[in-house]
Amino acid sequence: MKFDWWLTGICLARVFSQTVTMTYAAVVPLLQQEWGMSAVAAGGIAAAFQIGYAISLFVFSNLADRIGAKPVYLGSIFATAFSSIGFAFLARDYLSAMILYGLVGISLGGTYTTGLMIIAQQYPVIRRGMASGFFVASSSMGYMLSLALSGITIPIGGYKLSFLVTCLGSVLGAIFGWVTLRKTEVPVVKRQAQEKFRKEIVENRPARLLIGAYTFHSWELLGMWAWSPAFISSCLILGGTHGPSAAAYGAYMTAAFHLAGLLASFTMGSLSDRLGRAHVIIVLSGISTLCSFLFGWTIGWPFVLVIGIGLAYAFSTLGDSPVLSAGLTEVVTPSYLGAAFGIRSLLGFGAGAVSPLIFGMVLDWTNPFGSNQGYYVSWGWAFTTLGVGGLGAVWAAYRLRRE
Repeated sequence: MKFDWWLTGICLARVFSQTVTMTYAAVVPLLQQEWGMSAVAAGGIAAAFQIGYAISLFVFSNLADRIGAKPVYLGSIFATAFSSIGFAFLARDYLSAMILYGLVGISLGGTYTTGLMIIAQQYPVIRRGMASGFFVASSSMGYMLSLALSGITIPIGGYKLSFLVTCLGSVLGAIFGWVTLRKTEVPVVKRQAQEKFRKEIVENRPARLLIGAYTFHSWELLGMWAWSPAFISSCLILGGTHGPSAAAYGAYMTAAFHLAGLLASFTMGSLSDRLGRAHVIIVLSGISTLCSFLFGWTIGWPFVLVIGIGLAYAFSTLGDSPVLSAGLTEVVTPSYLGAAFGIRSLLGFGAGAVSPLIFGMVLDWTNPFGSNQGYYVSWGWAFTTLGVGGLGAVWAAYRLRRE
């Protein structure tokens, strides 16, 4: 089989543009101490990124239907490079971090659905699940790289060095994106007069179910991503590791979670090409729901067992992402695909913005003495809130299978 240099290039662009995404989650335990933040405040910064990302996805996905996915994608990936550098140098307290991280989310949002739209035009349906899976998997590789770099830099230069090194990756992402797409033809699919938005999306039951499943999926996935590094750090501190070392090791361990997610994206997209989208979503969402209900209660358990459950959690929560994306491209008319992705993204990442906040509220509520020792001792109820999203995804996929 001939090596696909084009897919490799756009995936590398995705990898490096995503290195900014997990750098904040990696240093949350340190920033709560240095900036005097509660769990709700810490979740608020993560929520600012997700809100910016959600709004950006909605606006730019609809814009891509009109002017084309390629110019929107390239403009957004270069904006990501500039905003990331601004975040690295200027985020020095709660307010500045919330504003600047929100701007990063706004910039980065224009590269996701537009990337999927470009891929959908380059690959036939029979290979689209595979290609979408590789694209989503490259996000996981970027998160993994972000956490690994944070683990190296936190003990050396704290959060400032971690921000700087991870944000520089966005510059490389912009370069790879431009080199890959500069000669790629991405036609704009014109909407026909007889096509109606209401018919193509609002009254399209399979599309509604896939969008609903994605919304529930995002609630669970983005909440888990935002808080897993801090949870692992708390497990390490409880076991005798202290200070920056716990945050660094927490970043390393959570990077392994994203490796599991990367493998899931590689394999589950291709598997759904053969077994069907709904079936794969049901199985993966069912497993992730069980993990959400269990994971937070494992603090104090043997660390190897905690990591083992975390790996299963990471695999199952991300594995259905490329399946949901490929499925939507198959049930929506191409000229309305950007609009469909935009609505999906607004709902999904909107839910993903609320999820870390609710998680933080429950975490504060179930730990009345806060994290005065540098860690929380009760995490079970906070993670349980994420399982609600998993149950919703199972329900939506079950209804989709009956269509």
